[in-house]
Amino acid sequence: MLISPSLLAADFGNLEREMQWFNQSDADWLHLDVMDGVFVPNISFGFPVMQSVARLCQRPLDVHLMIVEPQKFFPEVAKLGAKFCNFHFEAAVHHHRLIQQIRDLGMQPAITLCPSTPVSALSEILPDLDMVLLMSVNPGFGGQKFIPRTLDKVRELVALREQTGSHALIEIDGGVNATTAPLLTEAGADVLVAGSAVFAAPDPNEAIRTIKGA
Repeated sequence: MLISPSLLAADFGNLEREMQWFNQSDADWLHLDVMDGVFVPNISFGFPVMQSVARLCQRPLDVHLMIVEPQKFFPEVAKLGAKFCNFHFEAAVHHHRLIQQIRDLGMQPAITLCPSTPVSALSEILPDLDMVLLMSVNPGFGGQKFIPRTLDKVRELVALREQTGSHALIEIDGGVNATTAPLLTEAGADVLVAGSAVFAAPDPNEAIRTIKGA
């Protein structure tokens, strides 16, 4: 199991300190949630903050664009040296085109589904993706309660992946903690995003190890 702690839950007054322990932790990637106040009802951080984080972080960056017209910012994400560039299925129309744009910029393409979007929506594009992120809460805010229906969606996505011959990783974001992580692992998830369960823990790296070992 891979874990991608979400910067959204970090102490923004002490980002350099946060990155110091993070770089020594067992985390695999760093998840960056970009919110615009339009696609989701919240605003998080922009590229000046992410540029600073990118200089400090020694783990691959997993960038999640919760914004309208995400393609406008693909070049900026690439400049960060991001591993994954992830946009919402619901925020785009020409998905194949955007996936190719991400590849052309040297990144791995990923798509996110909101809780109300069925897995079947990906049937035509799943083989073109390197990862699918299933939101297990409604996007926009950290610390929300896990939506149990997500477990069924993970199983459905595992089946669709096999059916289409896709190799896309399955990532989950929202309400991931020591309780939900084993359930997601059993259902077939490959990557777990955890925010407050990691950054708000008394021992963040112990929390990472617990979730990874679920």
